[in-house]
Amino acid sequence: MIKKLFLPANKVMWISTGVIWLVFCSGIFGILYGNRELFLQLTPVNLLLCFVLLLINFKNFNKRIIFTVVLVYVFGLIVEIVGVQTGLIFGNYVYGDNLGAKFMGVPILIGANWVSLTFMTGAVSAQVFPDRMAIAAFFGSLLMVLIDLCIEPVAPLFDYWTFESGNAPMSNYLGWLIASLPLQFLYHSLVADRPQAFANHLLLLHVLFFGTFAVLLT
Repeated sequence: MIKKLFLPANKVMWISTGVIWLVFCSGIFGILYGNRELFLQLTPVNLLLCFVLLLINFKNFNKRIIFTVVLVYVFGLIVEIVGVQTGLIFGNYVYGDNLGAKFMGVPILIGANWVSLTFMTGAVSAQVFPDRMAIAAFFGSLLMVLIDLCIEPVAPLFDYWTFESGNAPMSNYLGWLIASLPLQFLYHSLVADRPQAFANHLLLLHVLFFGTFAVLLT
C-alpha cells in the first residue's frame, strides 16, 4: 500500500520527487545549521519550483487543467488582497519580505502557492475518497487547513506574514476552509489526470518541513 501511494509512476516523476526531497531537506538543514537568511530568501524559488513540478507531472496537460490553474491563481490572489486590505477573511495580517515581490501588499507568487496547495491536497483527497466528490472536496479543504496549522507558528519567524494579534485567529482557519472549498470542488470537477504519487510526497514534505520548525523554533 505504501509503495502504491509513494512510488513515482515514471522517470519525470522520479526526478521531480528527488528534486523536492533534496530542496526541502536542504532547507531544513540550511535554516537550522547554515545561513538561515539566505535559505529563507530563496523561498520564492521553492514556491515556483513546487508549482512548476506539479504541472509538468500531468500526463495530459489540457485546457481544463489550464483553466483550473488560472482560476485558482486569480482567486487565491484576490482573496489574499481582500484579506490584507480589509482583514475580513483571515484576520488582520501583513506580508513580510521573504515571499518575493508584492502587488497591493500580497506576494505575486501567493497565487501559485494556492494552486500548489489546491492541486496536491486535491490529488491526495481523491485517493482517499475516489468516488465521493463532495467528501473528497471537503477533505481536501481540511488538508489545506492542516498545512496552514503547521505554517502559522513559523510564518512570523520566517518573515512570511504576521498577524496583528501575534497569533493567527480562529477566523484565519475558518477563512481557509471556506475559501478553499470551492477550489476543491473545481479541482475535483475538472481535473481527472492527477500526479498522485508526487502530490503525496509534496504534501508529506510540507508537513515535515513546517512541522519540524514549529516544534524546534516555537
